Amino acid sequence: MATATAPVPDQTILAKGYVHPEVLVSTTWLAANLDNPSIRIIESDEDVLLYDMGHVPNAQKVDWHADLNDPVVRDYVSREKFQELLRSRGIDETKTVVFYGDKNNWWASYAFWVFQLFGFDNVRLLDGGRVKWEQEGRRLVTDVPSFPRTNYTAPERNDTRIRAFREDALRHAQSKRPLIDVRSPDEFTGKKTHMPEYPQEGVLRGGHIPGAKNVPWGRAANADGTFKSSADLRAIYEKEVGLKPADDVIAYCRIGERSSHTWFVLRYLLGYDTVRNYDGSWTEWGNSVRHPIEIGA
Repeated sequence: MATATAPVPDQTILAKGYVHPEVLVSTTWLAANLDNPSIRIIESDEDVLLYDMGHVPNAQKVDWHADLNDPVVRDYVSREKFQELLRSRGIDETKTVVFYGDKNNWWASYAFWVFQLFGFDNVRLLDGGRVKWEQEGRRLVTDVPSFPRTNYTAPERNDTRIRAFREDALRHAQSKRPLIDVRSPDEFTGKKTHMPEYPQEGVLRGGHIPGAKNVPWGRAANADGTFKSSADLRAIYEKEVGLKPADDVIAYCRIGERSSHTWFVLRYLLGYDTVRNYDGSWTEWGNSVRHPIEIGA
């Protein structure tokens, strides 16, 4: 089956010096391609009501909880359910999927990552996400588009290449390999067990995985939600933290959404070949019997 032609990034994105600029599209590019038949636009938000209040024209909704997570097992949907999701959205290998969302693309990055778990790599992020689109006064609509069903066949999910589990994180801690905790400083130090202004979600202990370095996810973003330049990102992750492109890195947060944003930055914008997202994150680690924690900076 023929595959879609990758969007060509505009000069705004190319000027940022990313290793893989092709994974980003600008609001200007998307506005010019809203009716492109080879494009499928997906909104994925923390606030699942936002889409109904108004969305980018021709965008479809993917609910991170209902559409991507198994309703019973703490895991992602099966191959069959992922396959049906894409078929119902008119997506197959001939389509380029552009994700965007609220919270500077937290959940858009998460959806991007889950699609990659199933080997669907013809995916892009809208640089700046919903925030930038709204700030620029671009059009939002409430009508829900419909596209012809496809016959897309999904492969089995690959849980080893870009996903880390608790024991992977433990081995990283024991061998002193890089662990990046992308939560807020108060969560990292153990002062809080949840994000500011968010409810406590059931974790029993505060702190961080031993040896982890704290780089809050938001440091990678500008005020308008766009990603910082490659030079600025390298100043954070390499000069401050000491990461190297050849490192084997695991990123985590509380349930994997913020760390998928950092995973995207390291994997695509900075070109790190071996980066995994530990989606169990602190809600799993902080409740695990006999798993060590550190408290404080």
